[in-house]
Amino acid sequence: MIKHAVTRPYNFPSISLKNPRINHNYKQLLRSCEDLKSLLQIHAQLLVSGIKFDDSINTHLVKSYTLFDKPDIARLVFDFSENPSVVLWNSMIRGYTRTNQNREALFMYQKMRESCVKPDKYTFTFVLKACTGTLNLEMGLRVHEELVENGLESDVFVGTGLVDFYCKVGKLDVAKEVFEKIPDLDVVAWNAMIAGFSQSVEPFEALRIFYRMQLAGIEPNLVSLLNLLPAVSKLSSVHSCRAIHGFIIRRRFPHFVLNGLIDMYSKCGDVDSARLVFNRMFGRDDVSWGTMMAGCVRNSCFVEALELFDCIKREKLELNQVSAVSALLAAAEIRDFEKGREIHEYCVRAGIDSDILVVTPLMTMYARCGELEKAKQVFEDIPRKDIVVWSAVIAAFVQNGYPKEGLSLFREMVRGNLKPNRVTVMGVLPACGETSDINLGKSIHCYMLKSDIGLDVSTGTALVAMYAKCRLFSFAHTLFSRLPQEDVITWNALINGYAQFGDGNRAMEMFHQLRAAGHYPDSGTMVGVLPACATMNALEQGTCIHGQILKFGFEADMHVKNALIDMYAKCGSVTTAEYLFNEPEFTKDEISWNIIISGYMQNGRAKEAISAFHQMRSEGVWPNLVTIITILPAAAFLAVLKKGMAIHAYVVHTGFGSNVLIGNSLIDMYAKCGRLDYSEDYFDQMKNKNSVSWNVMLSGYAIHGLGKAAVAHFHRMQETCVEVDSVSFVSLLSACRHGGLIEEGRKVFHSMSLEHKIEPKLEHYACMVDLLGRAGELDEALNFIQKMPMAADAVVWGALLGASRMHSNVQIGEIALGHLVNLEPENAAHHVVLSNIYAQSGRWGDVRKMRKSVRSMGLKKTPGCSWVEIKNEVHAFKAGDQTHPQFDKMRRLWNDLQEKMERIGYVADTSCVLHNVEEEEKESFLFSHSERLAIAFALLNTEPGMPINIVKNLRVCLDCHITIKLISQITGRKIIVRDASRFHHFEKGTCSCNDYW
Repeated sequence: MIKHAVTRPYNFPSISLKNPRINHNYKQLLRSCEDLKSLLQIHAQLLVSGIKFDDSINTHLVKSYTLFDKPDIARLVFDFSENPSVVLWNSMIRGYTRTNQNREALFMYQKMRESCVKPDKYTFTFVLKACTGTLNLEMGLRVHEELVENGLESDVFVGTGLVDFYCKVGKLDVAKEVFEKIPDLDVVAWNAMIAGFSQSVEPFEALRIFYRMQLAGIEPNLVSLLNLLPAVSKLSSVHSCRAIHGFIIRRRFPHFVLNGLIDMYSKCGDVDSARLVFNRMFGRDDVSWGTMMAGCVRNSCFVEALELFDCIKREKLELNQVSAVSALLAAAEIRDFEKGREIHEYCVRAGIDSDILVVTPLMTMYARCGELEKAKQVFEDIPRKDIVVWSAVIAAFVQNGYPKEGLSLFREMVRGNLKPNRVTVMGVLPACGETSDINLGKSIHCYMLKSDIGLDVSTGTALVAMYAKCRLFSFAHTLFSRLPQEDVITWNALINGYAQFGDGNRAMEMFHQLRAAGHYPDSGTMVGVLPACATMNALEQGTCIHGQILKFGFEADMHVKNALIDMYAKCGSVTTAEYLFNEPEFTKDEISWNIIISGYMQNGRAKEAISAFHQMRSEGVWPNLVTIITILPAAAFLAVLKKGMAIHAYVVHTGFGSNVLIGNSLIDMYAKCGRLDYSEDYFDQMKNKNSVSWNVMLSGYAIHGLGKAAVAHFHRMQETCVEVDSVSFVSLLSACRHGGLIEEGRKVFHSMSLEHKIEPKLEHYACMVDLLGRAGELDEALNFIQKMPMAADAVVWGALLGASRMHSNVQIGEIALGHLVNLEPENAAHHVVLSNIYAQSGRWGDVRKMRKSVRSMGLKKTPGCSWVEIKNEVHAFKAGDQTHPQFDKMRRLWNDLQEKMERIGYVADTSCVLHNVEEEEKESFLFSHSERLAIAFALLNTEPGMPINIVKNLRVCLDCHITIKLISQITGRKIIVRDASRFHHFEKGTCSCNDYW
């Protein structure tokens, strides 16, 4: 049988009109109430006794009910009062502010004025608190005017309320004026000023006021210090930290102030000093542990945070919410699923696993570790899901890169008839921006306007950011201009919006407007502006922003540092990017490594990118999905098959293999490393192919010159109902041109617009010109260009020029060069091609004129470069380079090979040598071609019979092509060469291109 708990009735004597002594003690009875039930019993007795309720009784009742968080009952007491006095009005207004119902407090003040009750200084103090709570500047200004009329502006209590109000609404200059007018400043007034400036963009002013306070003879108290700590944290001034530390020690403040010191040191980036304070503390409590763990997480010391958790567990200490949250965030950051699960179990034993503060990072941890189902299970296990829980889970999914899942949960919540609140809206709006779901974003905006959520700085900023991410900048600007007040974060939303969509000029314009409006940039501003500089390739502007970062003290911020490295790398200043990346004090995360790897790739330094990848792993930083997608193209570019396969092994080990982006990158890597068979195998095994997967495979067939296989693959795409796009046709036409499929190429090109409704672009026309030109149809190719619906670009005319060289057509070559000179005046390669055509025709006078013209314009031809991977090391060779340590051996080997080639009928084709010199000298020039140097080196340094993989940055010349065929026959080696155009598989004296390339 269940026994119901019975609350012991409150023991008090009966109240009646005949007992004046008891009637006089009702105040003491009301004050002695320990719970709401006792208060209700006393109130009932007062009603039953028939005692007259005067202002004094009603005032005590109003105060008592608001203390028990029952302002609605207090309001009933007030409403039944006859002619309430100013004291009763004050009690009701104060009751509303105490329970954070500030709008109701202001409404009561309006009613008070309408009732012709004159407010006193306490009324104004409470009303100002309500204005502060609602950030109601208009009402606050009216109250200020009334204070001036009543001569109360200089009163220390009222003046302090005004100071606090103006600080909170961002009017620091007015707050200063009011403060200076107060004649007798007390410690509370000084504390209000310190707090106001600590939370502002002028934290240094808080330190100055703290100093002035002591000069004025006012001794700072505990509140003074607690108000000052955020200012020191904002300034990231370790020197100030130490000064405050000494101040605390000299004045013997309570030991719990040391928790604030730990927090302050941590926020200033000096986690070692924070740990020293923590280690020396006597009587550490759960707050101390939580603060220290939070400091470790803030400074990316995730392993140290988890070690502190292990200490708590080992010593069987109490695990509070802050410690649990910090431990979970640390596990999430390093993707330590096992440790995260261990922390979850400890939270269950501590009974805090259902606390919303813990549930959110718990779901975050599982989401970051890729365990979406477990994250959802945590949510499902919560017994009563109110709006707070729904808001938390939506935010957790959105903030961890799962906006679609966040939106799905939001729709499920709405279907359950739960009305979104301000927090829900703030969580779901970024998801609308990330998924470009503008219809839902607009619906939420309308809901906000109709509901009582309203537009303030935070909600307005979220809306501005959403519209900016959806590219509706006119909406974003209109909303921005209508906000009652904007802060630096609102400006950041616009700056980031423009930067993300490549409009660097507008982003910089918004940055300058921010400064002109009197706002100071924060770290988020810099993270938005730096990509804008990178977009514009504006190194000079980026360097100026770097200077401002140093000026404002943001250089220690990891996000800012990463953005700086990224900007310098994208602007081509890799040396500066490396310098910043390698600074000893810089704690690198996986994003930092991804940026430097990506930077190397963007600047054509694939070898350094792979080295950075290996260094990243050696330093214990786990590569993530982005790392793999960034590094695989490096292996593909260098055609380093062994390194690519090692990365593939890591992918399998980490479970990334099921990711379609990784799969597509692996198909591309194997194709570009010459192993198209591996690409085909992986493609066939992929379970989740998308249109990109099919296009990548199609591109693989194209670069290997397998035209018929490409056409068959294209037909499979259509049979499988895979959507073909513009990229598909570029690859298919490229395969046709390499495979010599003239008629098939014509059909494919015409089918684009007729059957697939895809309008050909310049790249498609370039493929067709190359296709026709290679087949010797130069007049048709020229006619094709002249009928194009848009002006031909350098790629199109370059294709025609290349075909002219192939067929020694001087006339069309000169026409093509005439256009190329206008389109790419600084590209020497085009002049070199025409020189080749002249040389092939024996027109050496024209060759000399062309060479003289190139020299006079200061143009330089891109030097030929080839590289080969031997024993896990990439060896690069430039044309004409004789500095290699093994050059003499390579020369002797080549002479031996040349003798063997001449015995079987080899005669050097010197038509590509642009010098009018003796044939023997021309043959010597041919040996210096970079691919020959690479092949000679590979033959010397690999076992007989092993395949050789060479990559060249330019197209293989005719004589080198003949030579490599013969070498493959003489040595019995398979030699794979990837030039700027395609792959050549040389084996037993033949090439896969069938001499058509």
